[in-house]
Amino acid sequence: MADLVAVWEVALSDGVHKIEFEHGTTSGKRVVYVDGKEAIRKEWMFKLVGKETFTVGAAKTKATINIDAVSGFAYEYTLDIDGKSLKKYMENRSKTTNTWVLSLDGMECRVVLEKDTMDVWCNGKKMETAEDHIGPTAWIIFLQGSFPPPVTAIWPAVRLPYF
Repeated sequence: MADLVAVWEVALSDGVHKIEFEHGTTSGKRVVYVDGKEAIRKEWMFKLVGKETFTVGAAKTKATINIDAVSGFAYEYTLDIDGKSLKKYMENRSKTTNTWVLSLDGMECRVVLEKDTMDVWCNGKKMETAEDHIGPTAWIIFLQGSFPPPVTAIWPAVRLPYF
């Protein structure tokens, strides 16, 4: 990775993904790695600016690396996720999801609740859930190991009550 020019970390429901970008400014080579695996490789590109589009994560979320000339042979690299700048995407995501990192049966778990769909993800895997609605409260129950943590949604607040 001699031509590594940019690295981003993107938190999605199925986990935090590392995106790395190599750009050979003399050869035009472009290589995109997602979680250490090569997603795109292009050799001998004559156009040094442009875009590279690929997918990230289990939901195949669209990602685009934008390559822009700044001055002379200097370049700027930006990442868009689902058509939004990474910053805007993460701001929006913080409004539509809740994430907890907790220890269950001695194992660290990353639990994500998607508020718009009420989907629950645990350690990168979408969980099968059971829902129960009592008045303004919704219980979502899923199993991880031998411990069933119910997620309580009292709109607009969402919390894990036992942690």
